[in-house]
Amino acid sequence: MKKTRTGREGEDLAVKYLRKNGLKIIERNFRTPIGEIDIIARDGPAIVIVEVKTRTSLNFGHPLEAVDQRKQKRLRRLALYYLKYRGIENVQVRFDVLAIVKTDNGHKISYIKEAF
Repeated sequence: MKKTRTGREGEDLAVKYLRKNGLKIIERNFRTPIGEIDIIARDGPAIVIVEVKTRTSLNFGHPLEAVDQRKQKRLRRLALYYLKYRGIENVQVRFDVLAIVKTDNGHKISYIKEAF
């Protein structure tokens, strides 16, 4: 339950951060038979697939480290599924990662555009 709440809070913070930085949120938590895309946004003409990782501590490493090659491969497949499902063609797709670490003073956000 705590993990779900932490993830939801992280995604809420991520949406605020992305909007503040000019992205338009299209969808959240797009579920498919092969997994879920946390946030789908627009940045100009590009569709942006945003993977959000939130941690309450660094005991298990920085959240950016969790987006390994296996996760990247899955996100690419999810993006293709999304584009086909929505009938979107001929569009630039970008993969960003937004990591949040909760601290005693709030949170620290790391945002990587074109992460892979």
